Amino acid sequence: MSSEIKLYMFQTGVLKCKENNIKMNASLDPYEIPVPWYLITHPKGNVIIDGGNAVECATNPIEHWGGITEVYWPVMTEAEGCVNVIKSLGIDPNSIKYVLQSHLHLDHTGATGRFPNAMHIVQRKEYEYAFTADWFAAGGYIRKDFDRPGLKWNFLEIEGNEIYDVFDDGVIKMIPTPGHSPGHCSFLITLPQDGSILLTVDAAYTTDHFEDKALPGFLASAVDSVRSVAKLREIASVHDALVVTGHDPDAWKKFKKGPEEYYK
Repeated sequence: MSSEIKLYMFQTGVLKCKENNIKMNASLDPYEIPVPWYLITHPKGNVIIDGGNAVECATNPIEHWGGITEVYWPVMTEAEGCVNVIKSLGIDPNSIKYVLQSHLHLDHTGATGRFPNAMHIVQRKEYEYAFTADWFAAGGYIRKDFDRPGLKWNFLEIEGNEIYDVFDDGVIKMIPTPGHSPGHCSFLITLPQDGSILLTVDAAYTTDHFEDKALPGFLASAVDSVRSVAKLREIASVHDALVVTGHDPDAWKKFKKGPEEYYK
């Protein structure tokens, strides 16, 4: 457990897809997107956000994900799996206190069930929808990732302008941003030196989406998606936050990447 607050940005490789999977009504050209996840060290316990793809995608994506691999093809190494990254940092996996889930889509559940002492925190409506998703969304939820015996869950029920402050100290705030999925959350991270960093996750796939120039290629509600982006833009403005969108291949290159670099 670290006594210093730091934010590390990692990725579990990339997903190969088409541009219109990421930007609605865009081309059918091949498109490759990063799959980010985040580690926050904190004196009260280490925290993982999402965890990216499950490590099984490094060796047999079709067996683990099934037919959705015809749309999104994961390319990653076992070393990029979140548990292996944590170990490479010299951090004991038993020290992970929380796994925070923005939502439960397949490229965000790489940490579920991987850390023995972790409490998993997610919106209740997201968890329930993951088991009962509509036909167009069902392929995005890999039940074997999150339906595991013995997991500890904290189900949030936050709406509108409510937030969930993980440590009640302003460092990690979960913000409801439905649209991409019914129970999606984004994160406002406030660090001692680098200030505020807004992790939109899939509430805004790309900078174009964040700037109202494109809708995401996948969503549960277009109306909620647009309203959540508007809320995030206001939060970013008020907090003068660095904005990190969910899967933007160009913007992602500009951020500090772990393990060598981090925000503090």
